[in-house]
Amino acid sequence: MFKDNHLLKNLKIATKLNVLLTVIAVITVFLSGGVLSLILSHNAEGVVTDKALVLMETMSAVRNYTSTRVNPELASRLETDYQFLPQTVPAYSAREVFEYFREQGGYKDFVYKEATLNPTNLRDKADEFEAKIVEKFRNDESLEQVSGFRSFNSGDIFYIARPLEVSKESCLRCHSTPDVAPRSLLTTYGRENGFNWKLHEIVGAQMILVPADAVFESAKKLQVSVTSILIVCLALAIILINFFLRFSVTTPLKKMAQLAQRISTGDLSKEFAHPYNDEMGMLAASLNRMKVSLDIAMSMLNSETE
Repeated sequence: MFKDNHLLKNLKIATKLNVLLTVIAVITVFLSGGVLSLILSHNAEGVVTDKALVLMETMSAVRNYTSTRVNPELASRLETDYQFLPQTVPAYSAREVFEYFREQGGYKDFVYKEATLNPTNLRDKADEFEAKIVEKFRNDESLEQVSGFRSFNSGDIFYIARPLEVSKESCLRCHSTPDVAPRSLLTTYGRENGFNWKLHEIVGAQMILVPADAVFESAKKLQVSVTSILIVCLALAIILINFFLRFSVTTPLKKMAQLAQRISTGDLSKEFAHPYNDEMGMLAASLNRMKVSLDIAMSMLNSETE
C-alpha cells in the first residue's frame, strides 16, 4: 500500500490524468457495450417477432378463407367421392400456401406447422418439443400465445405458437369418430388417426418458426460498429484533453517551476509570463508580485548591511 502511494506521488499530473481517463474510458465502453447489447437484442427480437406475427396472421386468414369459402363448396363431394379433397381442410391449405411462400428467395428456412397431438395427416404430428407447448395451452386455457427460441443444428430458431381449438362443430364431422367421418377421408387416411376430438378441446398448436441468426448477427455487427466508434471518440477525447492540459497547465507550470528555481538561486531578472487571464495567469501574476516583494526585501537588506 505504501509502495503504491509512493508511486502515485512520483507520477506527473499528465500521467495521473491519463490513468484516470483510461479507467473512465474502459468503464464507459464496458457499460455502454452491455446496455447496447441488451437494447439491440431486444430490438432484434422485436423485428423477428413482428415478422413471425405477420406470417401467423396471414396463415390464419388462409385457414379462415378455406373454412368459410372453400369447404362449403366442396363439402358435398366428401360424402360421395372416394377421393378425399385435402383442399377443404384449413390446415392443409395454410401449409400448402406457406410452402409456396418458402419458395421465394430468403424464406426457405421459415417453417409453418399446425403441430397436433392426434392429427389425421401424420406430417402434422407434434414432436416432443411441440407436444409440450400444446400441453401448456391445455393446462392454461387463458394462455393465448407463447414464443421463444428452439435450437436446431442450423442454429437458433425463433418460434411463436398459438393454441388450435376445435371451435366449430363442423370440425367434428371429420374428427369425432370413424363411423361418422366421410368415406373419402377414411379411404385416404384410414381409421386410426385424427379422431375422438371434442368441441372446444385444444388439439394442437399453430406455429411459425423464423430463423433469427441473421437478425441477431446484424445486431452484433451494429454493436461492434457503435462500440468501435465510441472507442475512437474516447481516444480522440483523451488526446485532445492531453493537448489542452499540456498547453494550458503542465507547460506553464513547468516554466514557472524553472523560473522559481532560478529565483531561489538569486536570479531576479526574469518574470513569469502568461498571456491569458485564467488561473495560470493569476498564479503567474502572484509569483511576479512575490518576486518584486522579494527583490525589494533583498535591496533593503543589502542597504542595511552596507
